[in-house]
Parts: sequence; structure tokens; C-alpha cells
Amino acid sequence: MKTPVAEKKVKKQSVRNVFALGFVSFFTDMSSEMVFSLLPTFLLGLPGSSRTVLGLIEGTAEALSYALRAVSGFFSDKFKKRKIFVLLGYALSNAVKPLFAVARAPFDVFVIRVSERVGKGVRTSPRDTLLCESVSEKRRGAAFGLHRTLDQAGAIVGPVVASAAMLILGFTIRDVFWLSLIPGTIALFIILFLVKERASKSTSEFKLLAGIKSALKGNFSLLLVIVGVFSLGSFNFSFVLLNAQEAGIADSLIPLVYAAVNVAHTAIAIPAGVLSDRIGKEKVMVLGYGIFLSTTLLILFPASGYVALLVAVMYGAYIGVVETVQRALIPDYVEKGLRGTAYGIYYLVVGSAFFVSNAVVGTLWEYFGSSAASTYSITLSAVAIVAMIVFVRRKM
Repeated sequence: MKTPVAEKKVKKQSVRNVFALGFVSFFTDMSSEMVFSLLPTFLLGLPGSSRTVLGLIEGTAEALSYALRAVSGFFSDKFKKRKIFVLLGYALSNAVKPLFAVARAPFDVFVIRVSERVGKGVRTSPRDTLLCESVSEKRRGAAFGLHRTLDQAGAIVGPVVASAAMLILGFTIRDVFWLSLIPGTIALFIILFLVKERASKSTSEFKLLAGIKSALKGNFSLLLVIVGVFSLGSFNFSFVLLNAQEAGIADSLIPLVYAAVNVAHTAIAIPAGVLSDRIGKEKVMVLGYGIFLSTTLLILFPASGYVALLVAVMYGAYIGVVETVQRALIPDYVEKGLRGTAYGIYYLVVGSAFFVSNAVVGTLWEYFGSSAASTYSITLSAVAIVAMIVFVRRKM
């Protein structure tokens, strides 16, 4: 039995872990957005590049990233080690991003971008597992909310630093790529010296198929179906920016629309996490799905700058709620020793569905207009909302 002093020490270490992981994501996202806010312009300026090449690179990189999250989640459960996977993943990503500065052809960009996403795939499931193991169930929503807030704050600061370096200091795009090494390195030092392992001892009896089968027992598989249906109808921020452009917002102001998405995302993450701890994560998930449904309904209205900006703010709020609460919800449905595997399965389902969704939404938008794409998303999100409400009542 732990003494009050020992319990206080454990609690202090847990809080430190949450903040440490949050600042790791802050500095990594700062580094990433310094690079990725400029990467499309940089890539399209290389000989032999095109928008098709850009789409191929991004699609391949993201698909591989989501697939690797399932693998890293399993192995983190197998060896009961989270920190080593987190460190390796962040180290790979932060080491290769500055190498965009020496890229001379689209293939160079492809190799570096894929390598960076491999790092993200390696770290994400073990990191989320380590985060949930660092706090009690009653504080899990708040912990993920704090992490999401710091993560997005880095995403806001990164492009600002990149722009300031170019406008004030006269840096070139390639100079900014090298500059991204500084916040990336800070993130690695935080992992090395402040993040502590929280997993239990290893067991040689853990098997992949048995682990997946055990994780999918009970309500977790039903939850994945609902999340998968919703993800099949959701889309990424690119379509929000496209909607703003079609509404007549000038190209020079589109970055401000993107900033509105990130600010709303950042502002709502912690309140959403705290609320989920108080009233139930599933109920807040319904709220998040409802915000997305309302966002897609707005796209059906005649395009105007004000409506487009409102769409951006609501989309950011939806992302802040859903990406915070869904990640906090996963551990509630699986055994402690299977959390890494569960996160891996979750990311595989969400990533696969999201890939299909963006392809479908993009095709519908291209050939039939925004109304057809919105109707598709509205239908699936409505189905997911009804299913989640039934799911919640079934559990009560």
C-alpha cells in the first residue's frame, strides 16, 4: 500500500509527464508547420513537379503513417515500453525534416516526406498510450485536452516564425527548413530528460492475433464501427479552405482562414476534455459530431465570406472536440495491457476511412459541386450521431 507521500510523488510525476508530452508536441508541431506551411510552394517550384505529384506524396505518406500506428501500438504492448517508441518516432521526424533544404527533385521530397510520416506512425499510438497511463481515468479527458491545446499552439506558432524569418531576417525557404531543426531538437531533449516510462513489466506471452482479438471484444468493436462511419463522411481542412476560396475570399487572406481553424481548435480542446470527464466522453463525442454536421450544413448555404469564416471556426471547434475526446475514450473499452494495440487499431480504422472520405468528397466536389459533397458528409455524420446516441443508451 502506497503512503500519502508516495502517492503525492506519483501524482506529481504523472502531471509532469502530461505537460512534458504536451510540450514535446508543441515544439515538434512548431517545427513541422514551419516546414509544411511552405512545402507545397517549394515542391511545386521544383522541376517536374505538379499538383498530382503533391497529392501522391501526401496520400502515400499519410496512408503509411496510419498503417504503422497499428504496428507500433502492438509492439509497445508486446514489450511494455512506450518511451523508446516515442523517442525513436520523434527523432526520425525531427531529423529528416530539415533535409528538405537539400531536395532538388520531387523524388527527394517524396523520400523525406514519407520518412517523416514513418516517424509519426512509430510514435503516435505509444505516445497516446503513455499519456493515458500517466493520469487517472477521471482526469484523462483533461490530459488529452491539454496535450491537444499545446500541440495546436505549436501549429499556430510555426508558420508565424517561418514568415517572420523570411520577412524580417531575409531567410529563404531552404533556410527555414534548416531552422526547423532547433524546435525539433528541443522536443527530443524534453523526451530524454522529462518524459518517464509508465508501462508495466514485459511479458513474452503477448501475441499479435490474440491481442487484436482481445482488444476487439465487447463494446470496443461497436465503438470502432461508429467512429469508422463518421470518419467515412468527414474531410480535412483543405476543403474548408476551398470553400473559403469559392466564397470569394482573396488568396492572400486564405492563411487567415486556416488560422481561424487552428485558433478554434486550440481554444476548445481543454474545455472539451474537462467536460468529457464530467458528463461522459461519449456524450461529448455526440456534441462534436453535431458540430461537424452543422458545419457541413452551412456549406449548403450561398457562398459568402462571413459564412465561410464561420464554417472555418466551427470546423476547428469540431476537430478540437473530436480529436481530443476520441483519443481519451479508447482506453475505457480495453484492458490496460492492450491499450497500445487498441490505439493502433483505432488509428488504422480512422486513417483508412479518412483516406476514402477525402477521395469521395474531392470527387463529388469536383464533378457535382460543394452541395453534393456536403450532402454525402451530412448523411454519414447523421448516421453516426444516431448510432452513438443508441450506443450510449445501450450502455446505461
